[in-house]
Parts: sequence; C-alpha cells; structure tokens
Amino acid sequence: MIEFQWPWIFILLPLPYFINRLMPRAEIIEAPLFVPFFTSLKSAVNFSPRLGSRSLLLSLLALLCWLLLVAAASRPQWVGEPVQLPTTGRDLMLSVDISGSMEAQDIQLEGRNATRLEVVKSVVGDFVERRSGDRLGLILFAARAYTQAPLTFDRETVGILLEEAQIGIIEENATAIGDAIGLGVRHLRERPEASRILILLTDGVNNAGQVSPLQAGELASREGIRIYTIGIGAESSARSSIFSSRAVNPSADLDETTLTEIAENTGGQYFRARNIEELEQIYAILDELEPVEQEDETFRPTIALFYWPLGLCLFLSFLIALTRLPILSPWKKVLAEPIAMTESKN
Repeated sequence: MIEFQWPWIFILLPLPYFINRLMPRAEIIEAPLFVPFFTSLKSAVNFSPRLGSRSLLLSLLALLCWLLLVAAASRPQWVGEPVQLPTTGRDLMLSVDISGSMEAQDIQLEGRNATRLEVVKSVVGDFVERRSGDRLGLILFAARAYTQAPLTFDRETVGILLEEAQIGIIEENATAIGDAIGLGVRHLRERPEASRILILLTDGVNNAGQVSPLQAGELASREGIRIYTIGIGAESSARSSIFSSRAVNPSADLDETTLTEIAENTGGQYFRARNIEELEQIYAILDELEPVEQEDETFRPTIALFYWPLGLCLFLSFLIALTRLPILSPWKKVLAEPIAMTESKN
C-alpha cells in the first residue's frame, strides 16, 4: 500500500489560488522603445483562433505540475506487508583483562611465545565471528573497568575493538575483577532473563575497584545473570639465569577459588586455560550454548516513490516552457510587411 510520510504537505494545494486572489497583479509598464510593428504583432498573437484552447491547456499543465510537486514533497512510499524477523541467540558480555600481567609470554601461538593478550585476541576473535544471532558486548578492565562496546549485533565492530585493545590504555598495575562483573551486570540486567551471559577472562586476583568479586557475583545471581569465568596462564615456565635454570609458576597470582565460586553461584562454570588448545576448547564449549528465542521484531519493507511525481513534474515543466516559445509564422508575416512596403516604394 502507498503511504505518505508527510501528509500535512497537502494543505499547500490551494496556495496558488490564494496567491492569485490576494497578491496584487504586476503593473503593465510601457515599453521605452517604439517598435513600429508591435501593434500588428500583438494583434496577431491576441486574436489567434487557437489562443483560448492553448491558454486552457497551459493552465491545466501548470495545475498538474503543482499537484505533482506537492505529492512528491509529501514523501510517498510503498509499504509492504509486515515481515516477522525472529531473533534468537543470547546477550553475551565479554569481559577481558588487559592488566600488565597479560603481557606475560608463557603461551605458544603459531610456534612462538606470545603474550596472553595476543592469544586471547586470536581465540576470542574467532568466537565472536561464530556467534551469529547473538548480541555481543565488550568490557576491558585493569585497575578500572570500561565498556568498549555495548550490546550489539555488529560482531565485526566488536571484533575490531577487541583486536585494537592494548595493554596500557587503562592503568595496568592492578586488576578490578569486581568492577568488571558489576559493569557487565549493568548492561545485562535489562535484557531477557534467560539470555544473560557474562564471560569473564582474567589471569590475576582482584586488587582494585570499589566492589569485591563475590559481591558483584551475588548481584549477578539476583539478576539472573550466568557468569562463566576463565583463568588463563601457564602453570609452569622455565626461567633462566646466568648460573641455573628453574621452573616457576607464572599463574601463581590467579585466584581460582574466587573465580570458581562466582561461576557456581551464578549457574555458570569455571574453566582453566593453560595453553591455546585449552582456551579454544573452552570457547568451543561456550559456543554450543543453546540459543534462546527472544522477542520477535517486525519489519515492513518500504520503497520510496517520490521521484515518480517529481520526474513527471519536471517533464511537464519542460513542455510548458516549449509551448511558451514564440510562434515563428506570425513573426515572419509581420516582419515581412515593412520589407515589402519598402521594396514597393523603391
């Protein structure tokens, strides 16, 4: 069906009539030059037997042009039948630790030692691409937590923002796990209850922020938000000195007890990623979450039609301009008379 976006424009239809009635007519100014044959030319034009029909045709064309112009200004469009677009999936907030400890190079990536953050970008980036139908958001945290991307269907932008995350853009000498969870709760609390998921990845212990992780976890539990926690970092790494080489645990600061308790209290699960294979396996498990059907979205296809009346109006205006051009035959006749009289005198 055809609809008009701005139907109130049609109140301008009688505007030419009121202008014609109310505006004073322009005064006729005598020509400053005397043209001997002007009277004859005027008579030839005014008393043309086709003038009446020609004038009526011009008036009708002008009126039609005005109607088409007003119709085009009202923004007509063809609106199709409503189409139901079922939306399935979950609302996933990804919370990624970018504190200074994520710079540790204790995990192999493509045959080389890479930082933990590089490994996370590689695995989580693929996870983001696969989550078609989900709303995804991104939180980055170190000493403070920041929303890098709110919940959106634009997975490409979320992936780009994750790839651009760098250690040091937030104060990096501390880790605010509780604040990161609290910020995730703030984004998810208004979404449908069965679809609220927070995936938190860290390699340390909470030592900053205004909210403790367990308090934030209790708030998430009350809001029906399920939290999956991931602890990343190798458990053993060789450290060499001048005289000896010894094995150290680069993940000694990882607070697995708190992360496990948060996950269990909210109905989620705690995962341990010691290498890239385990991290990929964790996200493969998370990738198998059953999608939850959410509210349907209605879409009505629309096609703009304003260019049709506008184009026809432009065509008719050219036609009117052509009809206003001087008629050559009366001119030739009038101009030929003085020449003939001059020749006869000679």
